[in-house]
Amino acid sequence: MRRPSAFKILLLIMTLLLVISVSGLYGGNAKTKDAKAYKLLILDSQKGNPYDEVRASLLKALEGYGYMDGKNLKVTLHVIGNDIKEGERILREEVKNKYDVVFVGGTAATIAAKNILYGKEQRVVFGSPTDPVGIGVIKDFRRRPDANFTGVCYPVPIKARLKFVKQLLPRAKTLGLIYADMPQSHSYNKWIEDLLKNDPEFKDIKVIFKRVPLVTGEFGDKAMAAEAGKHVRELDSRVDAYIKPCDQMGTRRNFSEVVYKTSGKPLIGIVKDDVMGQWGATATMYPSHASIGNQTARMIKELFEGKKTSDILPEWPLTYGFAVDLRKAKQFGISVPVEILQMAGENIIK
Repeated sequence: MRRPSAFKILLLIMTLLLVISVSGLYGGNAKTKDAKAYKLLILDSQKGNPYDEVRASLLKALEGYGYMDGKNLKVTLHVIGNDIKEGERILREEVKNKYDVVFVGGTAATIAAKNILYGKEQRVVFGSPTDPVGIGVIKDFRRRPDANFTGVCYPVPIKARLKFVKQLLPRAKTLGLIYADMPQSHSYNKWIEDLLKNDPEFKDIKVIFKRVPLVTGEFGDKAMAAEAGKHVRELDSRVDAYIKPCDQMGTRRNFSEVVYKTSGKPLIGIVKDDVMGQWGATATMYPSHASIGNQTARMIKELFEGKKTSDILPEWPLTYGFAVDLRKAKQFGISVPVEILQMAGENIIK
């Protein structure tokens, strides 16, 4: 029997190495996953933040898990301009395409998804709605979802936020909160009212609420902020500070600028850019948009890999940040406690 030539042996070795390489590339490698192309629909309430940053973090985290858009992941994005009816229309059409997961960003998109998809087979992950319990997609954050929705809500818990305000402004007794007429505003305001009524720690705090009509569309927050200006002028002699609402107007720049230019009182923000973008706030305690994106990406990964929605508990953001503008603090006669400066770290404008 003839022995194989050295060339044939070399060819056999090269073939085996190629098979091993291909097997490693497509079989279980964390960077590429399997050959299936997963379909993800993203329905965001509006352009801009927090939606852009949450979405960018989500897609980056999914890529880290091995799900890459254009390779084994197909992402379809729609933005509805805070128009719930438009969101419903899009979902009626898109659900025909049988997505593996639908991700909804913000309150308006979550309400639209609830109206069209709740109780259906379609798996839905929400990111950054203010009150998913009030919307009706989950019962609470302590038990498994009853239906096909899970995800991560947006706000800093009310008690933590008001403790932050008291720590920064220990002599403040009356706060002004001007809000847009939106479902998330109503939920958030009720949480504040319940806390002030039931928690003796805040018995000396009063919040004056003022509403502006909802304006939808890309420039809706600018129109609402302009309308809010009259309430700022009305409230300025009656309040010690303003706190931003947890709604579309509150997460944008225009409202912060209106309060700062119109008022003689400090504004406590709700997003990082309120201070670090120099929008007009003196200080802020904010949820991490990156954390919300990372948390929802983990949930989507688990659904891709076969986990049931009912086995994924909904969550609050895991990470919060702090920022302080010392120039504005000095302007308003505020002595910022060392503890707040330590929590803010590098997020300090001097």
